Amino acid sequence: MNLALRTALIGIVATGLMDVWGVARAPLFGFPAADYRLIGRWFAYMPRGRFRHASIAASPSLPREHAIGWIAHYTIGISFAALLVLLGGDAWLRRPTVGLALLVGLSTLLAPLFIMQPAMGAGIAGAKTPDPRASRLQSSLTHVIYAIGLYGAGWLCVLLFPYAP
Repeated sequence: MNLALRTALIGIVATGLMDVWGVARAPLFGFPAADYRLIGRWFAYMPRGRFRHASIAASPSLPREHAIGWIAHYTIGISFAALLVLLGGDAWLRRPTVGLALLVGLSTLLAPLFIMQPAMGAGIAGAKTPDPRASRLQSSLTHVIYAIGLYGAGWLCVLLFPYAP
């Protein structure tokens, strides 16, 4: 399996695990899954020159925002997996380590807390949400799950497709 395909698979599996967690957390913690339609709306407004919203939910919907959101979500997940592969190199692809996966997975938390949430009207680190501490906790748990997904997907690739550069 070539490097690009392996990297994409790691990102897709890790992002998929994050989505499974998103569905499971509703009955466990009462916190709903992410609405990728809103992320799609945010991205769909960018070519129109609008990068910040007082409330992304209150901004008028745009065509195909749901699909755009899901595509953006998985593209971002694959991009962060590429960062992991870039940092870990051949050594990580041959023998994935949990430490680097956690470092990269937790660093992905910076994007929603300090870029996406403020730009979408939720404030820095969800400060304008109804319960900022719960919002931060759920974001943190979600990105820990993504990190676990990166690690697990790395080992899945090792087992199914031994790495040979």
